[in-house]
Amino acid sequence: MAGARLDAVLTDWAADLRAGRIGAAGRAGGTEPGWAASGAMALTGQPDGPPLGLTVPFVARLDAALTVLRTLAADLGSPFPPAGAVPSSAGPLLGERAAALGLTRGGIRSAGRAARLVRAADGWLAVNLARPDDVDLLPAWLEAEVEPTAADRADDVRPVAERTAPPTTARPWTNLAALVATRQAAPLLERAELLGLAVSLAVDPAAAAADDQAKARGQRFPFAPFLVDGLPPEAAAGTAARQPVRRDGGFTVVDLSSLWAGPLCAHLLGLAGGQVVKVEGAGRLDGAREGPRDFYDLLHAGHASVTVELRTPAGRAALVRLIEQADVVLEASRPRAFEALGIHPAAMIARNPTLTWVSITGYGRTGPWRQRPAFGDDAAVAAGGVAVDAAGGPVFLGDAIADPVTGVLAAAGALASVAAGGGHHLDVALREAVGSLLADRPTLPDHDPAASGPVRVAPPRLRAPRGRAAAAGQDNARLMPGPLTGAGPSNAVATGQP
Repeated sequence: MAGARLDAVLTDWAADLRAGRIGAAGRAGGTEPGWAASGAMALTGQPDGPPLGLTVPFVARLDAALTVLRTLAADLGSPFPPAGAVPSSAGPLLGERAAALGLTRGGIRSAGRAARLVRAADGWLAVNLARPDDVDLLPAWLEAEVEPTAADRADDVRPVAERTAPPTTARPWTNLAALVATRQAAPLLERAELLGLAVSLAVDPAAAAADDQAKARGQRFPFAPFLVDGLPPEAAAGTAARQPVRRDGGFTVVDLSSLWAGPLCAHLLGLAGGQVVKVEGAGRLDGAREGPRDFYDLLHAGHASVTVELRTPAGRAALVRLIEQADVVLEASRPRAFEALGIHPAAMIARNPTLTWVSITGYGRTGPWRQRPAFGDDAAVAAGGVAVDAAGGPVFLGDAIADPVTGVLAAAGALASVAAGGGHHLDVALREAVGSLLADRPTLPDHDPAASGPVRVAPPRLRAPRGRAAAAGQDNARLMPGPLTGAGPSNAVATGQP
């Protein structure tokens, strides 16, 4: 059973977003001041060229979502902390990981250097080799051996999750690019999907919103920022005066996500009064724990931490018990991951009608691309979320920009559901989150503006953490009482039936 219709403060914002009514004011020298101040502009452009602006008010539109969060948090009895804990603009959130890692703009190389824009015979592909095993899949993908050159080895930078892992094969970008250049994009995309490689096609934003995946999800240009029970949020508008359900005692968030998008959402919900419990698999902790400590602490300080052995029936049953007590569940796995655990969002909402379930995926939980892997850089490219340099070629936007954008938008949607009494499933796709900010940019321009005149391009910067993040499993005894043995999930959960 669906929950109450969502608060007008969210649905009005969503309608204004898609209509392009947010951030209509002029931009200094063609550059949005919020973009220049965000740290993301400093990360956008060729490494030997100027940082690039955008032809849309990207940050102003994200700021409007942050305003939704602030408004709803105050209505729920938990106003956001004073300035400093959360910036007045959402823009600086876009550059915080880069500040922690010391990243710089790379043009066709992502700021984190795990992805590249590679020209195929009929278009540009974003190829992301973020995971240790991705390089091993390249011979199967390209049907040829792909060896790294000396230049590749010298230039190789490992993603955060691999920093403490044994050395792996360098990414063979030189020979990969040579092979891709001779192939058509469509079969390369099909083979990448079969192999589980994160590869996307750079397209105009309007074209992205007209492909088979968008049509299957009922999307159009510009994308809705997320779907609520299968519909765009403006379709769930409230009809009565705003009477949010006050939560002076707070609400509980079970955070099953990792890395950046989901944890940023959980962090913002925590600032809005949520009591966050981070859940990690006992044998597979969040890879971000191996990255910069300040960044991990920033997103997780003040959250409880439990670990669960998901490979056993007892561990899965313990997770179900935890979910049953939650107001919000946040997860960022491809649909088949929870299907394999026998846990279905619809069944859990039926058992707990006040539950809000937030799913973050690359392309959405429905449609023909529902199982495609994606990361922040390649998902943005798939939405048409690229900048265009002076030569007319695409370059990456910021650092994995779909991740922080998704974190902010998912938090706004989740809090609106909490305010409405819960009972909603939010389906948040990285691609659609970025695409929702691109109204008035249906096609990519010949080039994007470089900073000029009085515009100052700020470097990425990181807020000070509010404390230390809990050690993995620190709160197991308090939050997971009793032995973790016994039967697995009930048939109601395993079959998805109430």
